[in-house]
Amino acid sequence: MAVTDSPYQAYDSSEVGESQPRAQSVRDRVIPPMRGSVMWGWIGPLIITLFGGILRFIGLSHPKAVVFDETYYMKDAFSLITHGVEKVTIKDADKAIMAGNTDIWQACTPQDLDKCASYVVHPPLGKWMIGLGEWMFGMNPFGWRFVAAVIGTLSILVLARVARRMTRSTLLGCFAGLLLALDGLHYVLSRTALLDIFLMFWVLAAFACLVVDRDRAREKLVRWYEDSPISPLGPSLGIRWWRIGAGVCLAFAMSVKWSGIFFLAAFALMSLLWDFGARRAVGLRQPYVGAFRKDVPQGLVALGAVPFVAYMATWAGWFANATGYGRNWDQATSAGNPLFFALDSMRSWIQYQWQVFTFHSGLETSHPYMSEPWQWPLLLRPVAFYYEGKQNACGAGVKDCSEAVLGVGTPVIWFGAVAALVALIAWYVSSRDWRAGAVLLAYAMGWLPWFYFAIADNRTMFLFYAIPMVPFMVLAITLCAGLLIGPSTPTATGAMPLRRTVGAAVVGAFALLALINFWWLHPILSAELIPYVDWKARMLFEKRWI
Repeated sequence: MAVTDSPYQAYDSSEVGESQPRAQSVRDRVIPPMRGSVMWGWIGPLIITLFGGILRFIGLSHPKAVVFDETYYMKDAFSLITHGVEKVTIKDADKAIMAGNTDIWQACTPQDLDKCASYVVHPPLGKWMIGLGEWMFGMNPFGWRFVAAVIGTLSILVLARVARRMTRSTLLGCFAGLLLALDGLHYVLSRTALLDIFLMFWVLAAFACLVVDRDRAREKLVRWYEDSPISPLGPSLGIRWWRIGAGVCLAFAMSVKWSGIFFLAAFALMSLLWDFGARRAVGLRQPYVGAFRKDVPQGLVALGAVPFVAYMATWAGWFANATGYGRNWDQATSAGNPLFFALDSMRSWIQYQWQVFTFHSGLETSHPYMSEPWQWPLLLRPVAFYYEGKQNACGAGVKDCSEAVLGVGTPVIWFGAVAALVALIAWYVSSRDWRAGAVLLAYAMGWLPWFYFAIADNRTMFLFYAIPMVPFMVLAITLCAGLLIGPSTPTATGAMPLRRTVGAAVVGAFALLALINFWWLHPILSAELIPYVDWKARMLFEKRWI
């Protein structure tokens, strides 16, 4: 197989080919070299990240109001950093907070502490993260949105770097980071104290860790192939810290929202399949036996035991506190026996988890901005996070004005992603390229499970539940951009092929359209005061977006 310097060379196709390839060809196919400067591999993504961070932090405290479901999470977060568990607040706590009063807890006597424990239906990690900003900057809009903005900004860097690693192209990595920075839904959630941006970040971080682990594992295999006697099973690859890191990230995703468990199951399977493919790629006679003996046991620890321990650790505040919901502290301590305390505490915790599960299973409350998962890719029903109409406030001669935060993706990016995902399906069927398969799998785990809840449970759902899909939509566009640009091999005259020139122009035009589209939507993503007619003009599907 000819080896090119294209980021889209089918360097895994040899996994089903030669049984004993030469050492150099194995290295070229199994771990293709990273092109370009290492320094620019960081500088480029960091510049894009800075751009995205500036967008997200400018005016972060505006609107100076409790936006949509911030009313739940910012108070629970403040309770966690204050009391260690979520507690019930007084009536009109939101008004008290906006007035500068943070003494918002319902008064309790020692005899009715359990009545002041708040029943919450999501694990605590996302609220702990929101609470970190409140601890640093106070109980105000900037404080409770700060960590969301940090995490949203960091996700741009993570995506740019993982796209660079997958394509072996710094330019394409920066392209991916730019698209994520310009996505409207990602922008809005990065500026709002909801949980979903944290779920997206930990899923993306886990995916990035596994992609790095894939490269590291293959590097070890190639070094063994080059330096050691050939054996049917191949070597043990030692402790794989990047895969352990992925396990921790997936635990943190589940500790924000339980939907992270779908990614845990899919990513664990994906990582083990990559191990099978790697051993087959170097020509081992028994690659599957070798993988089962040497890779699977450690994989089960990294993506099974480690996530369980890390998930339980995020509940430490509940276990250590007598006033958590369903804690039954008095019962757990009644025997004066540490073993009974541990077992009874676990029993109470399991009972609490079951109550939460039944709550989510029966969540059918109607909401004006609810949507079905098949509507999400086409942005058919976004969520109005905030809207306030004002009179005579935005310039002379303009009577009706609006401030709005609409939770909607950038249409150019989302509609482009639909086409890119279809192209990726065809690419994967024709080539079995691991990158196409990984992106499709991750996208499916963020989308398809919601079809079950829509059909079986008639579950109340919103467009912003799709945010874990967004990085993989961007990766799909990026992979297709690389296909359009093609290999960088010059012609005999030293000129670049026409295909590459045209492809680069198309990709550049797409990036420019995404920028223009985001700029056009920005006033209704950031609560900018604009005339009502300008707000209405930005409603792409008027009957569905309003």
